[in-house]
Amino acid sequence: MGMRPPSNDTDEPTSVEFGIAAVDARLDEYDIEYPATKHDLERRLGHLDVAYDMKGHTLSMRDALEQVDCAEFADEQALLNALHPVFERRREKGTVFDRLRSSLPF
Repeated sequence: MGMRPPSNDTDEPTSVEFGIAAVDARLDEYDIEYPATKHDLERRLGHLDVAYDMKGHTLSMRDALEQVDCAEFADEQALLNALHPVFERRREKGTVFDRLRSSLPF
């Protein structure tokens, strides 16, 4: 029995963006003027779901922004710096199923 050779299809992504890299990529799709308030960003970006781990679990930008203490962001880097801990905590926490599975001995 032979194996099928690898596909030369280049349409598949070679990497998966998640966390702040995914936020950064999504922000590029919007023309945001800085300084920007949290309220304005929630209104414009709140509907976006951004992957926070390699498995594709997502967090809405509305939920992420609600967890940030800043009310205004001077520039995109300030926004990304404020969101980074939110996405890291979510990634480390994982889903309920992930935590349950990791606690099992097999």
